[in-house]
Amino acid sequence: MDLVVNSPDELLAAVPHLLGFNPEESIVLLPLHPGLPVTRVDMPKSTLDREKVWNALSGPYGRHARPGARVAILCFTEGRLFARLGSEDLSDRLAGLGITTHLRLWSDGDRWREFNSGATGSHTHAAAERIAAAAVLAGVAQPAVSRAALVASLVGNRAPIARLIPAARTAAGTGRPEAENEWALGRLDQFHADGNRLSDADGARMLVALETLSTRDALWDDVGAENTSAHVAIWSDLTRRSPDEVRAAPASLLGFACWMRGDGAKAWCALDQVPADPPYPMAAVVASALRDGIHPREWQRHQTQLRDMAREVDESFVPKPIGRPRDQLRTQPNSDRPAPGR
Repeated sequence: MDLVVNSPDELLAAVPHLLGFNPEESIVLLPLHPGLPVTRVDMPKSTLDREKVWNALSGPYGRHARPGARVAILCFTEGRLFARLGSEDLSDRLAGLGITTHLRLWSDGDRWREFNSGATGSHTHAAAERIAAAAVLAGVAQPAVSRAALVASLVGNRAPIARLIPAARTAAGTGRPEAENEWALGRLDQFHADGNRLSDADGARMLVALETLSTRDALWDDVGAENTSAHVAIWSDLTRRSPDEVRAAPASLLGFACWMRGDGAKAWCALDQVPADPPYPMAAVVASALRDGIHPREWQRHQTQLRDMAREVDESFVPKPIGRPRDQLRTQPNSDRPAPGR
């Protein structure tokens, strides 16, 4: 999303729209130069915390830093001292990578202060309304109240589909795997065309179909820059409605689609929905892309290596059940790493 901001007040008001939620007790690094990721981290409140933040950020920012790179460090906390120390520490460390800190802003929700210049001001309704209107015109959904609210949006009533999974597995086991693959691709195409929510029966069938790796990969291949919104919609809905035993695939596909459209915050929330045991390699691939600050446009260059790695682990981690061409896998991604948009 491209927004023109005219003041520190408007810049701070734009951050929730960029992240997808209102940050609390957070530092946000906002690049003012192409190539660097937008990143949110928890507000560090000790020397050890600041060291951990830098350990997480140094790799991605060191990899993407270019001559003339600039960032704004935006601090959202009631503790102005924590903001000053945390932003100062980050600014000094980023300078070592050749990245200039153009702004160091603090906000407690009512007031703001720019540490570099000492300028201060108050948040205004006019700035918030102008940025919100610009976001609506750009087609951006209104931000969640908090990251917790964004997480909660991916948890729904999972009982209806859970009741249908056994029958869906029985039906799939009596047919040809190729037929389920064709059905899943066709149902996805139908969703692209009409956007209608899958029924519980279709949802259960889709989730069972995704247990076959070749079908999951075919749907994964369908995710592209031109259709990420549709993929985010279908996999958000199925992640919300999926019981634990079949949620790894839709949550991983949702994480990938969110990353592809630059929504790192929701991508991490999606990966948080992947059950912990056993590991699910696709989710680890998406987490790696987020954690390492890989830009979505680099996916074509990296995808063969990353997907081959995931496929190799997929094929070796769980033996194929006799008479069934399905592998049932899960994952535990790193659930709270700094990443683009998180």
